[in-house]
Amino acid sequence: MSAPKSKAASFHLLSNEKWQPITIPLFSILLSLIAASIVILLIGKNPLGAFYNLLQGAGILPKPSYAGYKGILTDFLSLLNAMTPLLFASLAVAVAYKAGLFNIGVSGMMLAAGFSATVIIGYSRLNSFLAKPFVLLIGIIVGAIMGAFVGWLKYKFNINEVVSTIMLNNIAQYVFGFFINMYFIDPVSRQSRYILDNSRLTLVNVEYGGLKMDIPLGFILAIAVAVFIKFFMDKTVLGYEIQTVGANRNAAKYAGINVGKNIVLAMVISGALAGLAGVTFYLGYFSSIQPKVLSSVGYDAIAVSLLGNSNPVGIIFSSLLISIISKGSTYMSSIAGIDQDIASVITGTILLFSACGEYIKYKIKRSKDKQLERKGEEA
Repeated sequence: MSAPKSKAASFHLLSNEKWQPITIPLFSILLSLIAASIVILLIGKNPLGAFYNLLQGAGILPKPSYAGYKGILTDFLSLLNAMTPLLFASLAVAVAYKAGLFNIGVSGMMLAAGFSATVIIGYSRLNSFLAKPFVLLIGIIVGAIMGAFVGWLKYKFNINEVVSTIMLNNIAQYVFGFFINMYFIDPVSRQSRYILDNSRLTLVNVEYGGLKMDIPLGFILAIAVAVFIKFFMDKTVLGYEIQTVGANRNAAKYAGINVGKNIVLAMVISGALAGLAGVTFYLGYFSSIQPKVLSSVGYDAIAVSLLGNSNPVGIIFSSLLISIISKGSTYMSSIAGIDQDIASVITGTILLFSACGEYIKYKIKRSKDKQLERKGEEA
């Protein structure tokens, strides 16, 4: 295929509005990988080798050798374990965004949910079949309450949700940090005492086929929740109302939609999802809480949601991609001799180009309009 034909085919694919939610993020990822490759070349390394090592470290491709009881399956399950809270957190950001809200307080909601579940269930000797569902339930309730509070402040007093969630992040960070340091600190790790296995949402060191694996119980739930959120937003009246409020509040109000109710509802759902992210992070991927430190997952989720175009299905794949880069960076650094910060550069460039998605749409639309104008003049 000649260069002009190839360019025309690429433009036609990107200009198809039906496929733009898929093609533009993929185009953004391609541009970011090219940019990352240039950076890797500038430091004198092989980009293809680096990306190959990245996939090996994440459990997508096999390594030349493994330590005892380890294999590609253990690496892959570790990837899914890290991805689970990120997926929940990204869905939380997406639901709020659909209502025209920017939930920057996911990390604080995660901490509140994780701390509550740790104190109430994590140190108890409750039967495992009861403890794990209760952990999830507490995460949902605590997150939903915090989300409802933010939504109520927005509706009742028009307090910008960015301001209120940032304040809640700081309150959660230091209040729960105080209680951990006073009552639940482990003198060796200087983190909260480790929770008991009966309440942990990850089955640790499960032996099967000569391997010791960490099985994330919350992963299947996260996928199911993503599918449900997609159905809820696209096929239900409440989902339609939330999106209408997000698109134009004045028009929604004129159409008879209760704007305040939907703002609060969207933040309740967003908070509940953030709570699930918190319990799968602090009582799943990890088993303790570092005091006075907010997880970066809540902030990474903003970028992942953006990359996934706030579409739950797209978010599944974008959270997988970012988790691969994060998990594979250590192995890439040790084998290829590339600093781990390069992984952050790759992630940053992906998110940078993703943020340009609307601009890319604008340029494509403008090119299409110019082509139509030329055809009209020729006719």
